[in-house]
Amino acid sequence: MIACCIATRAAAQTDEIQVYTGELAEPGQFTLTLHSNYTFDGRKVADFPGGIVPDRAFNGVPEWAYGVNDWFEAGLYLPVYTITRDGQLEFDSTKLRALFAVPHAGEREFFYGVNFELSYNEPHWEQHRWSGEIRPIVGWRMGRVDIIVNPIFDTDFKSLGDLDFAPAARIDYNFSHTWAIAIEHYADFGEVRHVLPANEQQHTIFAVVDYSGSPMSVEFGIGFGLTSASDRLITKLMLEAPLN
Repeated sequence: MIACCIATRAAAQTDEIQVYTGELAEPGQFTLTLHSNYTFDGRKVADFPGGIVPDRAFNGVPEWAYGVNDWFEAGLYLPVYTITRDGQLEFDSTKLRALFAVPHAGEREFFYGVNFELSYNEPHWEQHRWSGEIRPIVGWRMGRVDIIVNPIFDTDFKSLGDLDFAPAARIDYNFSHTWAIAIEHYADFGEVRHVLPANEQQHTIFAVVDYSGSPMSVEFGIGFGLTSASDRLITKLMLEAPLN
């Protein structure tokens, strides 16, 4: 089952909306995931001078992944891109990913892991040329219900005080091995040393439908912003398929 999370700084664009479950590609398997999201009703002003206006922007990225063994998956996001509200194509970033998780997380009642990302960014995408992410993964399965938490920290590598806290969580109900529905919450509280006021934080709720079957897994969600700092209406789509 594909699952989803926003991993981005407060009031910023994002290429993937995904809560990580700790599930990995099988050892020796290549996979391709196409991430895309479109902001139907978003912020009308760029988050910084020269940045992309979120409203009516389409963001996406192909994610190339390889299962190294039963506890490590390596990934590459290339290229991260945006089609702006004016129809202009922008190439934004590239990312390397290293995901470590307890073996066979999809079969466990309690599972855990951690993901690390390193990004090289264009100035219109993020104000820092280099940025990173630390994403712990903790989850529980109780019958047909899964609860998954990703307490994410983003960094620009300047200092620990600059860490940005952007947690994500998901509760899903599994009708079968292939179909599920979920509620996801994505938040961004700002820097850990200076938590933003409530009305300046990002909080978005997504309603999600998952299909995990052949020939590909599909996840579709509709998100609703809960604060003035959040985009009001977003859709996301993930398509995942093995390459070998």
